[in-house]
Amino acid sequence: MAERFLDIPVDPVDSKGALDAARVAVAGERPPLLVIAINPEKVMKAQSDVELRNFIEHAGLRIADGVGIVLASRLRGGRVRNRVTGVDLMLQLVAEAAKQGWRVFLLGARPEVNEAAAAELLRRFPSLVLAGRRDGYFSPDDAEHIASEIAATGADLLFVALGSPAQERFLLQWGDRTGTKVRMGVGGSFDVLAGRVPRAPAAMRRAGLEWLYRLYREPWRLRRMLVLPVFLVRAYLHRQDRAGAAR
Repeated sequence: MAERFLDIPVDPVDSKGALDAARVAVAGERPPLLVIAINPEKVMKAQSDVELRNFIEHAGLRIADGVGIVLASRLRGGRVRNRVTGVDLMLQLVAEAAKQGWRVFLLGARPEVNEAAAAELLRRFPSLVLAGRRDGYFSPDDAEHIASEIAATGADLLFVALGSPAQERFLLQWGDRTGTKVRMGVGGSFDVLAGRVPRAPAAMRRAGLEWLYRLYREPWRLRRMLVLPVFLVRAYLHRQDRAGAAR
């Protein structure tokens, strides 16, 4: 059962649980799996963005992509104990796809970034079946046609890197038309794979300090990251208020 942060659901699942859910979906033993990565910024944005909130509610798997979600859960004795980053889950899903013969489609980012990301995935996973790929430069009027093109490739997994909320909007409106079994918005993950955006050292990632590395590399993110203390306070007080109302 999902744990809610300011009424936004996050599933208390680890990487293994997420992979298991994907395997079941690809096998056709459950409806197609819609995956979204949740961080404090997205929770706060969903307070006023009805479309984003609706997408989160419809998603079959809401992973805790952000140390702030884990911290908030711990502060109030919740059940979210594992951070599952979007880029890491994507790589794990692609690794499983290469092993199982699942077909993968990459949608989004600039043309050169999309191409480089695909090349890197094929380098890491030589047996990967890349059903197709397309950059993210298209008009909303073309979205339905693109979804049909994806369906024609027979792709099982769809990774969409259009940024939020564009990727959520595409998946919510046209995800079913793609015929894919697992659909996931991956934000800037293609840029990471293409080598355009470096990741924090593994030790910092394990310690939950990837945000600090990103701030060091991109100081302009400071204003966006100031949402974290606001989120922690509001999430804690909101839980307290609900607990008091229940008594």
